[in-house]
Amino acid sequence: MEKSSKKLEFYGGEWVSFLPFLIFIALIIVTTFAWGSISDGALWVPAFSALIIAFFFAKDKKLYANTIIKGMASEEAIIPIVCWIFAGVFATILKSSGLANGIAGVAASMGIKGTFFIIISFLACCLFATATGTGFGTIAMGMGVLYPAGIALGAHPGLLAGAIISGGAFGDNLAPVSDTTICSATSQGVDVPGVVRSRLKYALAAGAIVIIGILIIGSGYDTTTVSEVTIDYNPLTLVMLIPVAITVWIAIKVGDIIIATTLGSVLAGATAVITGLIDFAQIDPAQNVVKNALIRVHGSGLDRTVDGVLYSGINGMIQVIMLALLLFGSIEIMRAGHGDKRLLEVLGKIAKSPRGAEFVISVMIIILSGLMGLNAPAILTVGASFAKPLSQKYGISPYRTANLLDAQSNTLVYSMPWTPAIIYTISFARDSAIPLTATQVTPYVLYAYAMLAVMFVSIILGIGRYDNMKKANNAETL
Repeated sequence: MEKSSKKLEFYGGEWVSFLPFLIFIALIIVTTFAWGSISDGALWVPAFSALIIAFFFAKDKKLYANTIIKGMASEEAIIPIVCWIFAGVFATILKSSGLANGIAGVAASMGIKGTFFIIISFLACCLFATATGTGFGTIAMGMGVLYPAGIALGAHPGLLAGAIISGGAFGDNLAPVSDTTICSATSQGVDVPGVVRSRLKYALAAGAIVIIGILIIGSGYDTTTVSEVTIDYNPLTLVMLIPVAITVWIAIKVGDIIIATTLGSVLAGATAVITGLIDFAQIDPAQNVVKNALIRVHGSGLDRTVDGVLYSGINGMIQVIMLALLLFGSIEIMRAGHGDKRLLEVLGKIAKSPRGAEFVISVMIIILSGLMGLNAPAILTVGASFAKPLSQKYGISPYRTANLLDAQSNTLVYSMPWTPAIIYTISFARDSAIPLTATQVTPYVLYAYAMLAVMFVSIILGIGRYDNMKKANNAETL
């Protein structure tokens, strides 16, 4: 206990405890402008480098090292990591089953074209992203299937791509199994189901604005030629909506993401195997999602490679897990160096009211996630260290703070031209009938701008500021 409460002193004072964050952000900005985007895999390299550089400014090197370990081993670091692992497997099973392709095929077979196909695409992406919790997975599915179909059906290219990204952002914001939902809830010490329920009104309001925007913008798009398109799909893929619905229900009802995703993964996997959507040993090569699910033996048999749904699901989370551990080390360094207390003193002069505090929290998360191009790391950076004590100071509900962190981090992170979401999207359109540039997509990520408007209006009017306060107080007492 004595070690954990000992102040970590730096040459240069308490503000130097922010050095790991400052170096991390500086390297992100440099990398973004040099390469145009940065992946989460590349982010943990500057995060690690920042810890190395800051090491030489610490007066007590051993305490510095122990502080990093303490941060990485903390419960607030481990909880989201465990959730990501289980959620990653569930999401991979759904991707591999071809569910998105089935949804697209049904829409096309019903003769839905142009602007209305864009609306269907947005709703389909919302559904898929809410079920899987992955914005990037939704973009991959949507741009791979919905985009080429929509172009053939006379849809506005930029608006369609923006709608697909918007659907991914909607699910990333709302899904119980989303990393942003998990991070925002755990950083404020509240339950995921309660956060999802209180968040629903903001997500639905922003979603409604997106649909209205699509109708207005799409109505002015002149379609000269519309060709017939047929999407080959297996109708049985729609059966996967059953385990999706059950998993979301369990997550909200039980309040435990690991229980929900464990049961969901078993149910989804069994459903996919029974219906023939996924072979127990190897997924259909035509889907080209996961190959060689069994051990492959090369040459003499000494070189073995394991692949498959379980491997892909867990492996897909490794990079963000690495980044999270390093960031929690940086967070603990800042706390041990009393940098958070210094920052709160400054913010306290700006945030002189609950409304002011919410504005400060929002601006911090919007800027940081926009610069990073990733939202979960931004929530990890801002949530526990800055947003939580600031909201406590002004009596703001932790559920409300979690909603601010999550909603605002799903805005510019999906719409800025240098972000991975945009770069990822246009890469799918590169070989299509109508390629896209980043600036052609950015204006049409309507959910990003709708959510900004919804949340700032709610801040001004005080909507949701004291939601679930009694529940939060009881949780703290326990």
